[in-house]
Amino acid sequence: MSDRVAVIDVHLLLVRGDEVLLSKRRGSYGDGMWHLPAGKLEAGESVAAAAVREAGEEVGVRIAEADLRLAHVVHARGEGVEPRLGLFFEVRRWGGEPANREPDKCYEVAWFRRDRLPDTVIPYALAGVRGYLDGVPFGVFGWQVEIPS
Repeated sequence: MSDRVAVIDVHLLLVRGDEVLLSKRRGSYGDGMWHLPAGKLEAGESVAAAAVREAGEEVGVRIAEADLRLAHVVHARGEGVEPRLGLFFEVRRWGGEPANREPDKCYEVAWFRRDRLPDTVIPYALAGVRGYLDGVPFGVFGWQVEIPS
């Protein structure tokens, strides 16, 4: 096993007024639970390019890299979550209307008020959304902090 972190995720916080767009996952990880449009960084790709790509692939919107704002970073691990660094980008301007462009991976997309998110948001994604809403730039998820005796 490598001692380097290889997984980097990009998450999109598409924000419309006081609402955020979520997608309902389909598949083995988080089936039926809500998540942000997101995906893994591909080899040779910048994180901004990955965010732009995922926006088009998952929800069919066009985003300019200049319209991405890094809002929160989560260092995560846990059940079903290989250790990774999640970069959460706020997006307030895009072209096109968000729609489910990956029906094999997603049941639907829907807007939710930021203060009324569904109870079934995948915890890793929820950690990023909460960090964003709280204005905190960095958080951890799934890491045990051991205090020496």
